Amino acid sequence: MTGISSVSSDNLKVRRQSLKRRRQTRIIQAIWRSLAIAALSGGMIWFVTRPNWMISDPAQVTIKGNTYLSDAAIRSLLPVNYPQPLLNIRPQLLRDTIQNQAPIETAIVTRGLFPPSLTIEIVEHQPVAIALPGPPMPGQKTQPDPVGLVDAQGFWMPQNSYIELEEAPELPNLTVVGLSDETRHHWPGIYHALSQSTLKIFEIDLRSPHNIVLKTELGTVHFGPYLNSAFAQQLRTLAQMRKLPDHVQSGQVDYIDLRNPNNPAVQLKIPKSSKPLKTS
Repeated sequence: MTGISSVSSDNLKVRRQSLKRRRQTRIIQAIWRSLAIAALSGGMIWFVTRPNWMISDPAQVTIKGNTYLSDAAIRSLLPVNYPQPLLNIRPQLLRDTIQNQAPIETAIVTRGLFPPSLTIEIVEHQPVAIALPGPPMPGQKTQPDPVGLVDAQGFWMPQNSYIELEEAPELPNLTVVGLSDETRHHWPGIYHALSQSTLKIFEIDLRSPHNIVLKTELGTVHFGPYLNSAFAQQLRTLAQMRKLPDHVQSGQVDYIDLRNPNNPAVQLKIPKSSKPLKTS
């Protein structure tokens, strides 16, 4: 029994020493690993802050996705003092700056190391209509947008958004009158339906909540209050009336009434009397 106890005690002692050595080895490995990571990180920071890792020229900034705005116009908005260390440039600050100062919907800014560079991918607000306030009308509850441009989602832009950047796109052919906070949430559906129409539409008047008025190649058209479910059908009915000028002279038509697309009507102008009425 004494021999067995002695062997067991020796085995335990050997195991403890083995475990202790392994723990010490792991601790030493962890220390060396931490030192290696710190040295690598420090070396990388030192490396990329050398003069060769600077953004020293606007040509190192690549612009992607722009249609209306030139590369130079977008670069001119960047709050970058050349030369500037690559790691000192904050992509979020650049993104917010150009989105706030230009008609840009989204911007993604990334830094490149090999070679040192910046890449900016943008999505522009594309103007689809000229926005005019128009004279106020009865029942109009909110102030319409001032003169400017509007995109397909109803985002309003001042007309000088491009002029100030020396990048003036061709103005849209469509004019929207009276677009306001009250009607803006309808605009995406309205514009989508208008863009699908086979007729030329020059103007849409949204000032009255009770009657949307369009100016088209067939003349003035009254649609009544906007209903998303009916608006596209009203436009299709209007397209079916494209031969109306063959039957009625355009000068005789006051407006086309499409408030009921199943029963369209043509309101003729009241002829003016050629002779003045006699008064007693």
